[in-house]
Amino acid sequence: MNNQEFNYQDLSANQQLEMSEAFPILMRKVYVWMTLALAITGMTAYYVATNETLLNAILGNQVLFWGLLIAEFGLVFGVSAAINRLSAVTATLLFILYSIINGATLSVIFLIYELSSIATVFFITAGTFGTMALIGYTTKVDLSSMGKILMMALIGLIIATFVNIFVKSDGLTMILSYVGVVIFVGLTAWDSQKIKHMLMMAPDAGEAAQKLALLGALTLYLDFVNLFIYLLRIFGKRR
Repeated sequence: MNNQEFNYQDLSANQQLEMSEAFPILMRKVYVWMTLALAITGMTAYYVATNETLLNAILGNQVLFWGLLIAEFGLVFGVSAAINRLSAVTATLLFILYSIINGATLSVIFLIYELSSIATVFFITAGTFGTMALIGYTTKVDLSSMGKILMMALIGLIIATFVNIFVKSDGLTMILSYVGVVIFVGLTAWDSQKIKHMLMMAPDAGEAAQKLALLGALTLYLDFVNLFIYLLRIFGKRR
C-alpha cells in the first residue's frame, strides 16, 4: 500500500469534491467487505465443525489439511501481488474463496474451545479491533515507523511459531500469544491509517479504486482473524 504523504490542499476544488464523494464510498466498502468475509469464515467454520464427514476429511487427512493452509497463503500473496492485473470480480471471488478455506481450517477451534468462550473472545476482539482501527483512522501521528517495526516483529513471531511446532513448549506458546496480540493491535492501527491515506488519493470510486478497497479489506480481515486467534489462546476456555 502507498505510504506517500498526502496533501489535500494541493488538489483543485473539483478534485477535492470528487475525492470527498469517492472516499466515504470506498472506506465503507472496505469495512463491508471485511465484515462479509468474517461472516463467511465464521459460518463456514461452524458448518464444518458440525459436519462430521467434512471435519474428518480435513482433520483426518494431513495432505488435505496442509493443502488448505498452503492454498490460503497462495491466495493472500496471489491477490496482493496481482491486484492490478485482476478484475474486480475475480479479486472479489478469490477473497470469498479465501474466506471459505480459512473458515474450514479454523473449524478446529470449535473442538478445542467452548462455544460461549469463542463468542466472548470474538466480542473482545471486535472491541479491541474497532478501537485500534478508529485510532489509526483519526490520529494525526504518522504510524509508518511503528509499522516497519511491527512487520519485523511479525517475521520474528512467524519464525518462533514455526520453531515451536517442533519444540512444543506450552510456555513459549503463551508468550507468543501475548506478543501476537501486541503486534496485531499495532498493525490494526497502522493498516487503518495506510488504507485511509491510500483511498484518499483515489481519484474516483472506479474499478481500480475498488480493487484497492478490496485489498484494504483483506488486510484488515487478516488483522482481525489473527488478533482473534491469539486472544482465544489467552482467554479461551478449553473443553
